[in-house]
Amino acid sequence: MDFALDDRVALVTGGSKGIGYGCAEALAEEGCAVSICARHEEELDAAAEELRQHDVEVLPVVADLTDDEDIGRLVDETIETFGHIDILVNNAGTVGAPGGLDDNTTQEWRELFELNLFAVVTLTRMVVPYMREEKWGRIINISSENGEQPYPDMMAYSASKGALNNFGKALSKEVADDGILVNTVSPAFIETPLVNDMMTQMADEQGVSVDTVVRQFLEEERPHIELGRPGTIEEVGRLVVFLASEHASFVTGSNYRVDGGSVAAL
Repeated sequence: MDFALDDRVALVTGGSKGIGYGCAEALAEEGCAVSICARHEEELDAAAEELRQHDVEVLPVVADLTDDEDIGRLVDETIETFGHIDILVNNAGTVGAPGGLDDNTTQEWRELFELNLFAVVTLTRMVVPYMREEKWGRIINISSENGEQPYPDMMAYSASKGALNNFGKALSKEVADDGILVNTVSPAFIETPLVNDMMTQMADEQGVSVDTVVRQFLEEERPHIELGRPGTIEEVGRLVVFLASEHASFVTGSNYRVDGGSVAAL
């Protein structure tokens, strides 16, 4: 299937590793030029070099998305380099400290929302005018199963992702007449470097294999993942490519769960 992304430019936040890198790579494989941002220059430059192996132009920008000036610079550098931004993948985010109502301070909640929601709002507000000029755009927010199926020991994170889902739905209605489609992708228990490190640490602490820890986690923490395994970064990236393409030209305001059946609701 030809996704016709050769002349498109994508801006992917948190694009140096994990799901963000997977999204950037999937888009690059389809010929899309890519601007990626992250806070750590060394990791970002390494990711950019890997993405260039797909024979596309890649712009790495070191940026802290909790800083409005950095967000502005990210957009300016992307426009200066490519002339337009067709696809925005809002991936950067944080899980924050685990806990319920009495475990996290209000300041911790604010800091988590600052990246998971407010940075998305600010960046999107800066990018949308360029999409309006072209009368074409794709905005894809990377959320989480927690946005629909909140967990009490991840209360702040779940609330931030629920807010992100709501923002995406409302935005899709505002910008539809401008040719801009807005959708959400909600992964669950994906094999990212962060998750793999966590599983390895737990295996070392318990003196068992990583496979054993993964099975325990699935049984105890995510029993409703009906496929009985973690998802892969590639499975998320392929969906993002579809939503970025003309093959999804009648899809907006939707939330696609890449969760192996984890979310119990319809």
